[in-house]
Amino acid sequence: MEEETLPSILSHAAVALAAGTAFAPREVPEHFWWLSVICSILPDADVVAFSLGIPYGHFFGHRGFFHSPFFGFLVGLLVASVFLQGVEIFSGKWFFYFLFFSLLTASHGILDAFTNGGMGVALLSPFHSGRYLFPWRPIMVSPIGVSAFIGNWGLMVIKSEFMWIWFPSFLVAAVSVVIRALLARG
Repeated sequence: MEEETLPSILSHAAVALAAGTAFAPREVPEHFWWLSVICSILPDADVVAFSLGIPYGHFFGHRGFFHSPFFGFLVGLLVASVFLQGVEIFSGKWFFYFLFFSLLTASHGILDAFTNGGMGVALLSPFHSGRYLFPWRPIMVSPIGVSAFIGNWGLMVIKSEFMWIWFPSFLVAAVSVVIRALLARG
């Protein structure tokens, strides 16, 4: 496979950090930020499928089940229940973390559906096997591997991701910091 049909891993991490800045409570566990980044990039662990001989379009292939919101729901449930043990299950704080990590994991497939290449994302998996891309796909497809990223294609991807992911993520984080500061003043 010559191309990777997703925004780069760093862009998914940028979304995670912006979401945490915008929506997380001021006091979060130390590992909150690492969990956020891991959840945002976890769906791309499915690229291992290529080396296992699993085809792209397979249920467990790239951009399949692991890119679905349902998988995000399962990850959110796991993270909130196992990795945040100091939080009482089903409390308001637990529900925040469950929802936050579920949506953050699901954001990966949604961003991938905005890329301009690939066979689509299994957004309705495991309930439907169809693969989808949004009609508007402004994010340039990112190549696999560092060496493939060096050159014109990589530069176009960086420009695209800066414009459609990094800049909006920065704006969301910055606006939330300003709003929180204004609210703290009372």
